Amino acid sequence: MSGSDISKTEKRRKLLLEESPYKAIPFIAAPLVLSMIVESVYNMADAYFVSSLGPSIVAAVGINDALMAYMKVIAMLFATGAASVLSRMLGAGEQKKADKVAASALYMAIIIMSICCAVCLFIPDQLAALLGATETIRPYSVQYARIILFSAPFVAAEVVAGFLHRSEGNTKMAMFGTLSGCIINFILDPIFILPWGLGMGIAGAAAATAIGRVISSTVLLIPFIRRRTMLNISIKNFTLKWAVYKDVIKMGLPGAIRDALMTGSMVVMNHVAGGFGDVALAAMTVSKKTINLVASAIMGFGHGFQPIAGFCWGAKKYKRVRDSFKAATVIGWAAALILGTLLAVFSRNLALLFADESETEVIRLAMIIIISQSVTLIPHIWGVVINGMCQAVGHPVYSTLIGLSRNFICLIPAVIIMSRLFGVEGMALSQAMANILSMAICIPIVISLIKECKEAEKRTGSEL
Repeated sequence: MSGSDISKTEKRRKLLLEESPYKAIPFIAAPLVLSMIVESVYNMADAYFVSSLGPSIVAAVGINDALMAYMKVIAMLFATGAASVLSRMLGAGEQKKADKVAASALYMAIIIMSICCAVCLFIPDQLAALLGATETIRPYSVQYARIILFSAPFVAAEVVAGFLHRSEGNTKMAMFGTLSGCIINFILDPIFILPWGLGMGIAGAAAATAIGRVISSTVLLIPFIRRRTMLNISIKNFTLKWAVYKDVIKMGLPGAIRDALMTGSMVVMNHVAGGFGDVALAAMTVSKKTINLVASAIMGFGHGFQPIAGFCWGAKKYKRVRDSFKAATVIGWAAALILGTLLAVFSRNLALLFADESETEVIRLAMIIIISQSVTLIPHIWGVVINGMCQAVGHPVYSTLIGLSRNFICLIPAVIIMSRLFGVEGMALSQAMANILSMAICIPIVISLIKECKEAEKRTGSEL
């Protein structure tokens, strides 16, 4: 690296290890929050531009959200596992080991993702049915899936490269990479989808998204290729040795299982909503696109907190880990109050972004979902912060429990029971109920983590 790059690296290290958490967390998290919002806009763009084509096509885009999520499970296995390991390695100054982990995680994710999605290309109809598409939605879902699957290698590269940037504290680059692809997606969507352009309909939406992924992954990889990063992803550092993957998979596999099960919950909800008709599926898609805008910001905040906790844990600054967690909690709860209020107040306006005013039932159900989840944002955002703490200090089991508590353990029973008791309105309220119930799992984990930090302080005599 050049002198200026080394200087930037040292500034990032100082920010992570020494600055006040109330300054460091927003500084690190802000680009990630924007990046995750942009990621959500990626998914919103397709639904927005196809909304004029009818609720069945809107629902088809929503059905394929589960496909996109499953595509990311493999990438996230290596991305989150590597990020957790790398933050601690970089904090401890183990550069050569970190380079091998980074390169191996990136290339292996691309290889495995490509193989899995190539298999899926041979079974598009069965895939659509599995994801919850009704008979009327299935043809549109298949059109979308066939195109989006070709972007699989680039999705893997984008996800892993973004996490590599985050693990070394370079969250601005992660944001810029995602933003570049989103801009391209927005430009191409109307050109590909609408009648005045190419008029490709839902296939155009998929093509625009796929091209956006290609752009994002390219932009994120360029700094590594030009050696302007802490980590070196040269192919020479790629290895098949188990010793390199062991800790990555140990940390990433619980999260990957969690994400797969969480996506399974999305599929269950698709099937339950499909039982109430295409209108209910469309309402779920409309509300999900809106809620995900805020949920993505929350996830970005959690990812911004994680490298600070990870660096400090690796550097044995245990008191700073606790202080950072407290600061993240205070900032997160304040953000949840503000964002929740805005969501509730503007719920109808947000629903109308993806549904025509004449689709009254779609709008009604979407508003129920949006408002109910807006009042349960505090447990949602706190769960994300706690999960970031677990990842940072190396507790994959705790991380898995937290992730599954909201989106699997609590959600599936809630959606099945409430939909049977209260019909479609019960289905609409089930995610909010899962947010509340998940706190029963999160609170004991928080107590255990804080206790562990205090014990580590006593063992090392750390006062930092």
